[in-house]
Amino acid sequence: MKNLTLKQLRYFEALAHHKRFRIAAEVCAISQPALSMQIKELEQEVGHDLFERGAKEIKLTAFGQTFALRVRQILRDVNELGELARASKNSFLSRLRIGVIPTIAPYLLPTIINDLNRTFDGIEIRVRETQTAKLLEELKQGDLDLAIVALPISEPSLMESKLFDEEFVLVRRHQDGGKPVPERTALPEMRLLLLEEGHCFRDQALSFCNVGSSQPREVMEGSSLSTLVQMVSAGIGVTLIPEMAVPMETRSAHVSVSHFDAPAPIRTIGMIWRSATPIGKQLLEISEVIRTSATGMREMNNALRPSIISASI
Repeated sequence: MKNLTLKQLRYFEALAHHKRFRIAAEVCAISQPALSMQIKELEQEVGHDLFERGAKEIKLTAFGQTFALRVRQILRDVNELGELARASKNSFLSRLRIGVIPTIAPYLLPTIINDLNRTFDGIEIRVRETQTAKLLEELKQGDLDLAIVALPISEPSLMESKLFDEEFVLVRRHQDGGKPVPERTALPEMRLLLLEEGHCFRDQALSFCNVGSSQPREVMEGSSLSTLVQMVSAGIGVTLIPEMAVPMETRSAHVSVSHFDAPAPIRTIGMIWRSATPIGKQLLEISEVIRTSATGMREMNNALRPSIISASI
């Protein structure tokens, strides 16, 4: 197989991931017929069918699945060679690909990006916002340099660096602001509003309330923290949100915000990256900037806390 090219392998990976020629062609910035031709040439070169073509969707053959594992490793290695070249050529990174979970991105990213741009002049920052499972996949494949998520991740191939701990707060109707904060086990009985399946913050909220993820319960779900807070404002139920989200999400909602008595529910936010990356030293410097940036933002929010809560109710 002397005639295999990296371009063909990238086309194969795109098609294996998206399972549709049209979408894969768009991602690869080529025409659909050109992609189809490249895949056929690749199959001829390896001497096996890689895909089963269906009317609406395609899927990998048994050989294609095995082939895909090796292709992903090859593409990861090629990406790391590029990172090594970047690290050797420049005193610092010229490009940084950051992944962030949705319950962090809107609140922390503006401050982080400003501080990174100010600290590392000329750095190009690309951001990807999605759920933890997807970030881990893209990080391992070399499509991201780092991700900011809730810890622990406990993946042997990944490094973890703690950034800070953050409390969850209770959001209720504005007229309930003067009532005692309920015990955590009572929250499900108050119609607890949760993020939809797949968000780690949902699992953390259920854990705090001692409710198993598979245990039947009367809950309503939302796709974002903003939706949950607006549902509370409409009198539908109560919800938990991370403290960093309070200034943004409660400014236009008629709700009350309360802190739980100790031990309060918390989550640990951290930065993760591949252990094998050749830019690990630079990423450690990045983590320090992000930690300082996040600490400054949280101190400012804490100073504003009384006025924020007062305005919300």
